[in-house]
Amino acid sequence: MNVTDGLTVYLVGGAVRDTVLGRTVTERDYVVVGATPAEMQQRGFQQVGKDFPVFLHPHTKAEYALARTERKTAPGYHGFAIHAAPEVTLEQDLLRRDLTINALAQDANGTIIDPYGGLADVAARQLRHISPAFAEDPVRILRVARFATRFAALGFQVAAETRDLMRAMVNAGEVEALVPERVWQEITKALLEAQPAHFFTTLRDCGALARLLPELDRLWGIPQSAQWHPEGDAGIHTLLVLEMAARLAPELEVRFAALCHDFGKGTTPPELWPRHHGHEARSAELVKLVSNRLKIPNHCRDLARLTAQYHGIIHRVAELRPATMLEVFEATDALRRPARFAQLLTACEADFRGRGGYAERHYTQAEVWRQMLAAVAVVDVGAIARAAPAPAEIPTRIRAARLAALTQAVALSRIPTAS
Repeated sequence: MNVTDGLTVYLVGGAVRDTVLGRTVTERDYVVVGATPAEMQQRGFQQVGKDFPVFLHPHTKAEYALARTERKTAPGYHGFAIHAAPEVTLEQDLLRRDLTINALAQDANGTIIDPYGGLADVAARQLRHISPAFAEDPVRILRVARFATRFAALGFQVAAETRDLMRAMVNAGEVEALVPERVWQEITKALLEAQPAHFFTTLRDCGALARLLPELDRLWGIPQSAQWHPEGDAGIHTLLVLEMAARLAPELEVRFAALCHDFGKGTTPPELWPRHHGHEARSAELVKLVSNRLKIPNHCRDLARLTAQYHGIIHRVAELRPATMLEVFEATDALRRPARFAQLLTACEADFRGRGGYAERHYTQAEVWRQMLAAVAVVDVGAIARAAPAPAEIPTRIRAARLAALTQAVALSRIPTAS
């Protein structure tokens, strides 16, 4: 006997939505109407939900949740009273969801149940909230921004009334209740989308970006030198860099580094505009502040900090003396962590190409840096250490040998730099 025989089960949420959109379904969630926790356990389901009854299918391990309602009891997104009981209907369960396109269900016969206009909004490419209860959970602001990012290529837009409600939530201080870990979790998911910039423009449009990531928000309206930045605005440039990073690399670290690389331009005194002398060091400090505030993992923080600090000098490789190149390798720990240095070069390439008219240009600076690093890497430090008359002389001799290798490589190099 099938463990679901006799149960009223519906496929719900994203799986139904993505089926309608013709997208690949990667995860399936189910709602069970009319059952009790005891009945689910008797059938072999394993309960995993603490706040509300969620069960794992004994064979497929898919999630089956009992139909439930939610009632706001306190500020923030933890303050909810959950009611799961056999009398809760499918329509009541779907009503607690965020967007109409996520409030779709499908029965065992394949019939789609759509009580709140989700199919019409899929056709109209609208991200629309289901009810005023949307305002009870500030996480939904982040989720809407993420869905705007995920479905940007399909033409989805946030409905005007939903955008207004999100603004009202921000003005009411709801986003202050978001814990750093959840904010970073949603940022991570958004950065890994194909067009991550839409996440941040959606948050900026409702005022949430200024509360959650003011270091990014303040870049809009900051002018840059037209000689190097035909796009002008520092905020626009940052999102162009992010989109280019998404084209160049799948890694979260590279995309986060692209997002953060110019934070320091937001702190340049207006009387110095459009120049931003010293913004690299200021950007690196702001990366540390943001990382501490949002509890960002070290591997993301470190690459972002290095990109912020060194992207300017990486671009100017043709102007550097061999000694300065070696200092960059030492400061970035390139010899011990070549993979991270390669990510740094990718983030810098995104910065170079994330400008008006530069998207298809070749970033030959990266080739120069790779060639120079290869020249340094072949220095036989073991042989130098064995030949040194005293241990104290080993570091000096190794550095001298690396500098000599770099000097020779620079003299032999014929790789042009990008203009």
